[in-house]
Amino acid sequence: MTGYVVRRVLIMLLLLLLLSFTVFVLFSLLPADVARLTCGKICTPETIEANRIRLGLDKSVLEQYWIFLRGLVFGRTYGQGPAAIVCDAPCLGYSFTRQEPVLKLISERLPATLFLAMGAFVLFLIGGVALGVYSALRRGRWQDKTTMGASLIGYSLPSFFIGLVVIYFVIIRWQLLPFPSYVNPWVNPMQFLQTMILPWLVLAVLYAAFYTRLTRSQMLETLNDDYIRTARAKGLPESVVIRKHALRAGLTPIVTAAGLDFAGLLGGAIILETIFSLPGLGSLAVSAVLSPDLPILVGVTLITASFIIVANLVVDLLYAVIDPRVRLT
Repeated sequence: MTGYVVRRVLIMLLLLLLLSFTVFVLFSLLPADVARLTCGKICTPETIEANRIRLGLDKSVLEQYWIFLRGLVFGRTYGQGPAAIVCDAPCLGYSFTRQEPVLKLISERLPATLFLAMGAFVLFLIGGVALGVYSALRRGRWQDKTTMGASLIGYSLPSFFIGLVVIYFVIIRWQLLPFPSYVNPWVNPMQFLQTMILPWLVLAVLYAAFYTRLTRSQMLETLNDDYIRTARAKGLPESVVIRKHALRAGLTPIVTAAGLDFAGLLGGAIILETIFSLPGLGSLAVSAVLSPDLPILVGVTLITASFIIVANLVVDLLYAVIDPRVRLT
């Protein structure tokens, strides 16, 4: 088990290094002139050239990447003398448009995205798996057909459509909830719940539809296996057969999808964050595109892609818990 974990961690670290290099090079090859973007509305050739030197853009791409890596570990200083700007480690860059380190901007926006992802994850995973098991146990009956039909509709509708419909009916027409206004849950828990409940439900509807269909297919596959019939022949309660044997055997693809979906949500549900006015990573990325602010885009891309890689590591470790045979690979 220890060797399995060490191998997966080393692979994750290698992937993170390759990710940082790829993202840095791709953004370095963009046609936009970063030195011009950081000088504001009044740009002179002298100002642009000074910015180019201060940002290290006069060096080769490999030298810039090495400086970027050192900044992650030791921090980085932009410019020299009294006008120098210090970016403490880990430095993901500095936004000259907003006059703040990129990591600080991301850390301020991450809680909203994290709360959105966690709440929606719990709802759609529990709801989707429960409905999938329920539908599989009633295969061919009206309950199964109704559940599959509803999941197909929920899976087909775009998130912005569901979000706008919910806002119109729940907030505007029926006035069951106030307009979304995000606050820290520790400051005003009631207002936080009133703001987050609708985005949670919208995401839950979208993702639960997929997990309902996935769980149903996995359950139908495992319920026909010989060991399930053997477990029933031994007189085990049906709840034990379903929970400890059939469901656990079909958890592997569900865990894979859940880990990647959660990591994707941590990257920011851009459309829903915009519709419900949530100050998350998605809305930060949108504002950086409109500015444009390349340091923020690089930082957000690195962070969100890192979530995917870390999620893959967590999924691999969960495999070893669910299926002991994985530990031997």
